[in-house]
Amino acid sequence: MRGDLEWGSIPRLVRAAAERYGSAEAVVEGRTRVSYEELGERVERAAAACTASGVREGDRVAIWAPNTLDWIVAALGAVTAGAVLVPLNTRFKGTEAAYVLARSRAKLLFVTGTFLGTSYVASLRRAGVELPDLERVVVLGDAAPEEWTTWKAFLAAGDEVTSAEVRRRADAIDPASPSDIIYTSGTTGRPKGAVISHAQTLRCYEVWSDLAGLREGDRYLIVNPFFHTFGYKAGIIACLMRGAVMIPQPVFNVDTVLANIAAERVSVLPGPPTLHQSLLDHPSRSSYDLSTLRLVVTGAAVVPLRLVERLRGELGVGTVLTAYGLSEASGIVTMCRRGDPAEVVATTSGRPIPDTELRLSEAGEVLVRGHHVMRGYFEDEEETARAVDPDGWLHTGDVGVLDEAGNLRITDRIKDMFIVGGFNAYPAEIEQLLGLHPGIADVAVIGIPDPRLGEVGKAFAVRRTGARVTGDDLIAWARREMANYKVPREVEFVSELPRNASGKVVKGALRECGR
Repeated sequence: MRGDLEWGSIPRLVRAAAERYGSAEAVVEGRTRVSYEELGERVERAAAACTASGVREGDRVAIWAPNTLDWIVAALGAVTAGAVLVPLNTRFKGTEAAYVLARSRAKLLFVTGTFLGTSYVASLRRAGVELPDLERVVVLGDAAPEEWTTWKAFLAAGDEVTSAEVRRRADAIDPASPSDIIYTSGTTGRPKGAVISHAQTLRCYEVWSDLAGLREGDRYLIVNPFFHTFGYKAGIIACLMRGAVMIPQPVFNVDTVLANIAAERVSVLPGPPTLHQSLLDHPSRSSYDLSTLRLVVTGAAVVPLRLVERLRGELGVGTVLTAYGLSEASGIVTMCRRGDPAEVVATTSGRPIPDTELRLSEAGEVLVRGHHVMRGYFEDEEETARAVDPDGWLHTGDVGVLDEAGNLRITDRIKDMFIVGGFNAYPAEIEQLLGLHPGIADVAVIGIPDPRLGEVGKAFAVRRTGARVTGDDLIAWARREMANYKVPREVEFVSELPRNASGKVVKGALRECGR
């Protein structure tokens, strides 16, 4: 059944999960184990606290914190109170967070105290940005500045709001109302907020759960950050739909991932290709029991075929799928299907999800139309009109090709393409080829100025452990494997590629290095 028709809103999904899965584990965080019934009670209490603090339907409530149980409870509590959730990127600095808070006119903010050695509280206060709409800041911890509130005190203030009032407000939410505003990663220009409704979220992630084969009792290690659709919706929302166990991990650390898989008998591990590559290449991998892993979902322009084969062969992962999506399309556009050959999983992002139209423009840009396309950018008609044309087609900015079976292969971002002596060169295509070199673990390509050809490619490469490949070696190998205009003229070896918290390579940072 369609998710939007079955549940209607995210609060009704939370309540249905609590009733259906009851005493079954919902969230595991260290020694803390919370059942679905208890999770429902905690979310209801957080919703009561939001109501007591003056949150009304349609108010924006932001959350700036890593993957934790408190994130799940605070976020779902805000949405249950009728608020529109605004997740903030955990890698933001204070001024970046303040920009989104100001732009979204957030009324309430949940913030972690300290994460990765950074005090978010201090960072936000140092930003010195006026936030006239922000009425309250709740610190998800035991201590808070005098004018802010601790999580415990915030929850206690909601004790006067009855359960009946919380349910009344939750039941009044229209499925077409916004459930969240997901701000784009901002790798180009200022972040823009894609407005997504309850119905869109539920319809899309019921489809995702179905195509992935997520099932009751699955133990899902959520490393993908909650501020990103892949973590929040393909993670929390999907688990609520299926009765899977959520195991949030705040930071990607391969040793912690391995320990969690073994200790918690993890069966589901979505994430970027780099996560799975580091897992496979870990020198102590054999000392961990990874036999429970059965489902991996990944997505990127470059997913090496060898990675898919190794996940299936070396780890015995029964289902490895790739997908493609963007915030402006509720995070999902295409997805592979279970049973697809390894070549299809590695070289494409699968076929459009049900009830989705997809076509390519004359320039090869991927255009999408369907139930998952955003309602628009929040309070930004100009940018919305630029992204979604009058016929409802979302212009993704991605370049792709379709095979005979309708599988989409993303070849690049339009903005990343460079022209070598009149030939269009697509970095993602070149990266896919360079990634086949046995000595290369990770690679990114940008265009740099060239007096003769206009532009040529420069590769930033990460060597595999123990590999001694040189730049000349890689260029010579590339000349044998690809058309001459695609061959990078320069190679720079780095210890790791710069990535944002969503796992995307920050090409802007590489361009700064390439100058």
